[in-house]
Amino acid sequence: MVSVIIVSYNTRDILKQCLESLFMHTQGLEMEVFVVDNDSHDGSASMVKNEFPEVHLIANRENMGFAAANNQAFSLVRGRYIVLLNPDAFVKPASIANGLKFMDATPDCGLCGGKVLSPEGRLEPSARRFPSPLSKLFTLAGLSAKFPDSTLFNRHEFGGFAHDKPIEVDWVPGTFSIVRKEMLDSIGGFDNRFYIYYEETDLCLRAKKAGWKIYYIPDAAVTHIGGASSKTRKDKTFDDKAAQVLSFRMRSEWLYYRKNKGVAGVAASAGTELLWYAVRLVKNMVFRSGDAASKRATAVAVIRQILRSLRDTRFGRVSPSTPW
Repeated sequence: MVSVIIVSYNTRDILKQCLESLFMHTQGLEMEVFVVDNDSHDGSASMVKNEFPEVHLIANRENMGFAAANNQAFSLVRGRYIVLLNPDAFVKPASIANGLKFMDATPDCGLCGGKVLSPEGRLEPSARRFPSPLSKLFTLAGLSAKFPDSTLFNRHEFGGFAHDKPIEVDWVPGTFSIVRKEMLDSIGGFDNRFYIYYEETDLCLRAKKAGWKIYYIPDAAVTHIGGASSKTRKDKTFDDKAAQVLSFRMRSEWLYYRKNKGVAGVAASAGTELLWYAVRLVKNMVFRSGDAASKRATAVAVIRQILRSLRDTRFGRVSPSTPW
């Protein structure tokens, strides 16, 4: 048996499509499905209860966050493997079956992730190396986006790799991944301190430290809308792609670095971002042509968010009370 876990937050219509796609493309598989609804206000839980009675629904009365919500379901699953699926990700035919075959054939693989595609069919980041201040700098400078096939500038997303064969990686996005329950039983689930973002990175790092391998596989794929839940937070500032809540990303990033790299790790990552935006601020104070005023305002806003998130987490030492 395989267990599928979907954590939802205000994504009723997309969640319905996700479930329809899931059941359509898993016929013949012995499967149980859990939807953990994080206090949605759009009728998501009622929709699941009324239209998908075969689904195990956990309706939370507060937004527990991604890590804690998945952990709720982890304690209930019966499957040998656990599929983590975002509500805005629609599985392609045979994807889950292909992933299970790979896991069966690769007993030292604790977790694998498939190919993530945009609605237009473009490849999204699917195979990744652990984050570093250098990869952050290349991303901030736009070099990763400008040279996506570069093994230097886009190394953290395996630039130059055709994504056409299985490959061992550092971590894969939680958008769509298959987890071996034996591994979870041995190392534990997600760290609840990560409300959203970096929880899968941390889990993969713990898995690798315990001797498990992480793989990207090409013949398991999903179409991913991206940021469907996050975009419902109208009170928050988003990154350039409007997919991540900026302050939430920063909080989780400092937590990750403090946990795994210590104070020096937080200083290096946050310092890189602070320095980048400080340079942009000074540059647009000196050169005032064009949209310099807008760029100055953006730089100031991001610097303030960096400093605030460092205070909120006490330099990555504690997680703010939930819900964030």
